[in-house]
Amino acid sequence: MRPRHNSAIHSVQEWTFHHAGCIGLKHNSIQQQNTQERVMTSAPSEGAITLHRNDLPDNVTFTGSVAVDTETMGLNPHRDRLCLVQLSAGDGTAHLVQIIPTSLGGKGYDCPNLKRVMADPSITKIMHFARFDVAILQHALGITVSPVVCTKIAARLVRTFTDRHGLAALCRDMLGVELSKQQQTSDWGALELKPEQLAYAASDVLYLHALWDKMSALLDREGRRELAQACYDFLPARARLDLLGYEDPDIFSHRA
Repeated sequence: MRPRHNSAIHSVQEWTFHHAGCIGLKHNSIQQQNTQERVMTSAPSEGAITLHRNDLPDNVTFTGSVAVDTETMGLNPHRDRLCLVQLSAGDGTAHLVQIIPTSLGGKGYDCPNLKRVMADPSITKIMHFARFDVAILQHALGITVSPVVCTKIAARLVRTFTDRHGLAALCRDMLGVELSKQQQTSDWGALELKPEQLAYAASDVLYLHALWDKMSALLDREGRRELAQACYDFLPARARLDLLGYEDPDIFSHRA
């Protein structure tokens, strides 16, 4: 649904997420008065995917931990803008925050509620390949994302018998869940995101709590929790190094 920047009223569409990896659309004639908040929703008991424009609304809060992922126009934080931030409390629901530039009628990176969650020291952010997400959030929002745990780092520490550390492979191997990656390289800067994009974006956070539980147990089993924690604590500094251009060659690399 394309936002109507010149009108305060728009219709709401409801999306229900089915854990097989698709979403069903239910048309609803409800009218909303605030174009900056919720534009797509369904009841939490149905496994809702809720899209918010510009920021999280005041009534969406997280405690303890939150799964986080991002979608961008590309992989260069200095060139490619942040388009979407996905969050899940691990309860089967996902909140997607669409970042709309001011040039397109949005608020840009003016998203205080989202920033507050990302920087809250009492909320652990569960990510997969946190190195990139922490860097893009740090660059775009001007915040330090902490504390963070990363399932990809954990996988590399405890699954040394394989080089399959991608999210789809881990969900398949450890949770028996198949994730579609067809929308991974789609246009996340579009004002009107497709149903398939929303389903893909949500799937990247809906299983992170369960995956982290598995990884956490393996870190204990292999005696590598302390090492993993040291890696997680270093992520904000790693992000700053990447943003300064020390990504390739890596500052720790022997080669010039």
